[in-house]
Amino acid sequence: MAKPRTSISDLLQQDQPYDIPDPEAPSAYQRDIYSAFRKPLFSTKPLEWERLAKAKVPTANFGYVQGSASSCKTYAANLDAFDRYRLRPSMLVNATRRDLSVELFGTKYASPILVAPVGVQKIMHADAETATAKACQKVGVPMILSTAATRTIEEVATANGSGDRWYQLYWPKPQEEAITASLLRRAKANGYKVLVVTLDTFTLAWRPEDLDNSYLPFLWGDGCQIGHSDPVFLAKYEEMQRNDTRPLTEKLAEAWDLLKRPGTPWGAAWLLANASKIKKSRAWLDVMNSGTYREWDHLKTLQRLWDGPIVLKGIQTVADAHKAIDYGIDGIIVSNHGGRQLDGAIASLDALAEIGADQKVKESGLTLLFDSGIRQGSDVLKALALGAKAVLIGRPYMYGLAIGGQAGVEHVLKCLLADTDNSLANAGKKSVKDVSRDDLQTRREAKL
Repeated sequence: MAKPRTSISDLLQQDQPYDIPDPEAPSAYQRDIYSAFRKPLFSTKPLEWERLAKAKVPTANFGYVQGSASSCKTYAANLDAFDRYRLRPSMLVNATRRDLSVELFGTKYASPILVAPVGVQKIMHADAETATAKACQKVGVPMILSTAATRTIEEVATANGSGDRWYQLYWPKPQEEAITASLLRRAKANGYKVLVVTLDTFTLAWRPEDLDNSYLPFLWGDGCQIGHSDPVFLAKYEEMQRNDTRPLTEKLAEAWDLLKRPGTPWGAAWLLANASKIKKSRAWLDVMNSGTYREWDHLKTLQRLWDGPIVLKGIQTVADAHKAIDYGIDGIIVSNHGGRQLDGAIASLDALAEIGADQKVKESGLTLLFDSGIRQGSDVLKALALGAKAVLIGRPYMYGLAIGGQAGVEHVLKCLLADTDNSLANAGKKSVKDVSRDDLQTRREAKL
């Protein structure tokens, strides 16, 4: 017996549950741009961000942020690696409402995107880290403050207000543990929840862009503000000055040698006017980037000094991930410093693929974060699929800062959040937690 046909009116009368898109979802930024009937603050294209920023700031300043180590091959490898992985979308999945939230070290965050620790932001915009801190608070993205900031720990915390913030440590040499302890006390007292320890920059890489411009901002006093505001460092510096028993002639000869270096009268005049700050900055650089390397056992000191999660930034191998687990570290950031340190190194995404697949890592509970190469929403999903719980954004928001200060950072972050949300929907996923390696195809698989 044939089943009776259901009429259109019967179908319309049936109570069919359905979802309504969330008007507050990050992807709503796309709708806001279209409905404004005018162009956004600036382009939504990452490549354009770089071009616009280059036109906004002095050549040496831009080169310091954009430049990389030696031949720039690691930087290029970071970007190229994303093209080796392709997303496999699933159809007819009700992804009308999506959940981008992640939990990291007991705190729930609205998205898997964090602002990476980038120093000397003043060279890109006068408002520097305070602009970034305000933008992060407004958009709801955690900010990781660099030890090489041009604003103090306290100033950034005030600007960030109720926002989430972590503190990144450029680890002083072992002889200066009192300064390390002071920095961490200040960070903890000002609401920084997680300590990020950078492991790949005890010595600066060979960076032709900066060398050709003879430009290291720290020697000009930029990026030293956290040190210059630290009571322990200042006390040590004052003691060092009191104990300087060299004869006046030797001190004058040193000053004259410094004044001759710029090769121009105005350069010498600037150095003369800022001689005291430059001298203090050189002393701070000797603390923060002395060329003295740390060892794994030194982590025990940080664990005594910091009451909270510790994350190691710069891990690139499974062996080092295992060591982090063995030393009781809470998380790692798979990063090669955006290609700024070791030239000819493995792409950070390839390192993540190896570490994220390791059985010991998966069973340990070690939190994997990713840095180096994120430019768009699909990049975020690929990193999550390979095992990262969240990703760090570096150069893109610095370009936004150069272009438009706080508003520029907000625009870049909103673009990346919207693109990630849209990509998640178009991949057929309801949540970032649903993204896995099964959703990726490699180029090798495609050829088979």
